[in-house]
Formats: sequence, structure tokens, C-alpha cells
Amino acid sequence: MGICSSSQYTAKADNRLTWPPPTTTKIIYPDGNLQQLSQLIKARVVLSQNPSCFLCNSELMYVNSCLPKVPGDEQLQLDQIYFLMPLSMSQAPLSLEELCSLAIKAGAALSRLNEAYSHKEVCISSLLQLQLIKNVVKHHPIGII
Repeated sequence: MGICSSSQYTAKADNRLTWPPPTTTKIIYPDGNLQQLSQLIKARVVLSQNPSCFLCNSELMYVNSCLPKVPGDEQLQLDQIYFLMPLSMSQAPLSLEELCSLAIKAGAALSRLNEAYSHKEVCISSLLQLQLIKNVVKHHPIGII
């Protein structure tokens, strides 16, 4: 889906979050939950806890293409969004409906994150949705939207 958003928050002594937020790796789970990782880790750490799933970088998800699996020995990058996907989705091309569903799921998860930092108007989910629209238009120039 391709989202590049750099954000950094810091915690003050009174545990309030301030802008900019810390740089994190974000993982969207099949149930829509969001996990943030502040340190670099290998994909295998996440995969070992979710053996019936694979990881996919959101920037490499395209309609009518199979989802590329992140190799277990690859280090997950900060400021990236990854989807934890069921293994059953690893061989079939991603449909437009599935990609839109994932974007909505990620948008909802990122909106919840934004609410935690509501004193600043951070629009991570809007950036994700804009990038989704760009990817759809790029791969479907006949104007599906």
C-alpha cells in the first residue's frame, strides 16, 4: 500500500506523550490490533509467535499481485507498517477489495494511535488512505474509484 510516514513522540516525566513521537515499526494484526516496536528486530521474532501467518511490508502490496513475504532473517524497519497475514493469503493475488479492507483496518488501527496523541493533529491514517488511492489509480487507470 506504500506509506512513508516519519513520526516521533516522546514521553515527559509526567507520562504525557509529546510531539514528535518515537520512531517505531508498526505491525497490523489480522484482528486489526496494532503493535509498535521501538527497537529493530528480525521478522522471525514476530513470526515465531504467529506460526500460521506471514509478514508483508505495506509498501509492497499491490492489486492483482501476490503478497511478498518478509523473510524471517530480515530486520523489520522503523517507520514501516507491516501486515501480519494468514498463510492462506500467501499464494493468491491480492484483490482490490482485500487491499481496501486492509487499508481500512490499518486506518482504524492508526486512528486509535492518533487518538492517543490527540493534542496534535497527526493524520497517519489519512496518509495511508491517500497512498492506497495512488496505488489503485496507478494499477487501475480506468478509474475504479
